[in-house]
Amino acid sequence: MGEQPLFSVKAHVFQIDPATKRNWIPASKHAVTVSFFYDAGRSVYRIISVGGTKAIINSTITPNMTFTKTSQKFGQWADSRANTVYGLGFGTEQQLQQ
Repeated sequence: MGEQPLFSVKAHVFQIDPATKRNWIPASKHAVTVSFFYDAGRSVYRIISVGGTKAIINSTITPNMTFTKTSQKFGQWADSRANTVYGLGFGTEQQLQQ
């Protein structure tokens, strides 16, 4: 069966600066497609975003992850496997709610 795409949204992708753990570094120059996938066989959700040829985000969602809404159009989550914090900036509040 494999992974099924749940939905996609355009968003600006950021990663936390590994040096300061405070500043955001844009991972994409403009809004990119961020897709949410579900693998029924493994019961795993993943967030994937590809910019050009490289994956900007390839984050497996685990039960202990928290997606934090830090403003009307911005949310973030920590990915311990990737050892980073991702941020997503959305065009509308509705997209963030999704």
